[in-house]
Amino acid sequence: MSSMRKITLKSSDGEAFEVDEAVALESQTIKHMIEDNCADSGIPLPNVTSKILAKVIEYCKKHVEAANAEERPNEEDLKTWDADFVKVDQATLFDLILVCSISISLSFSLFNFLLC
Repeated sequence: MSSMRKITLKSSDGEAFEVDEAVALESQTIKHMIEDNCADSGIPLPNVTSKILAKVIEYCKKHVEAANAEERPNEEDLKTWDADFVKVDQATLFDLILVCSISISLSFSLFNFLLC
């Protein structure tokens, strides 16, 4: 069994997050950086705080795991999880929308969910 490649994402406040490549690939911007071999020393995300990056990683990880599960989760269960995920204070919700729309083009599905 081969191990999944790890990608390090660096928040604006200096925290490093090591994630599976599949999770990092949820971001088109990060995907392009990986494809261009710009991820070896970590990917800096200067407009994303560690608090928001942790939330976005949580969302992407959940959706990658759901997509790769042997038994696909019930779609309604995932929608419920998504709805619970965005039950955050207004400032956090604003930051999530901002990150998904401008900063790192992260997870089109999260962006669409946040705007609906």
